[in-house]
Amino acid sequence: MAEHNELGKQGEDLAAEWLVQNGYKLLHRNWRYSYHEIDIIATKDKFLHFVEVKARNYYPGSQPEDSVTKKKFKNLQRAADEYLFLNPGYKWIQYDVLAITLFKDKKPEYFLIQDVYL
Repeated sequence: MAEHNELGKQGEDLAAEWLVQNGYKLLHRNWRYSYHEIDIIATKDKFLHFVEVKARNYYPGSQPEDSVTKKKFKNLQRAADEYLFLNPGYKWIQYDVLAITLFKDKKPEYFLIQDVYL
């Protein structure tokens, strides 16, 4: 497996664990519609959360969340629209980005950006 794929898998595993520890109930991981994918679909309180996970090794001046582009966000929305069509009944939805910075000598740093709209 390519290094960036391993990093992505590690990031999604860390994100799932972090979300559960913070009160989210995971419904799906890597849910696919056509060639679009939602990293994590979860619920918390009355909201259905579509979570985009971005993990990066620490590099000064670079943040994982910077790689979420308008195009990536639109693809997330398209997949979420299909999910809602197939799973009606959710009144409140939210798009979130969970950015994880990985360090060699300390624990990962998590930054949750809630209710994103690009």
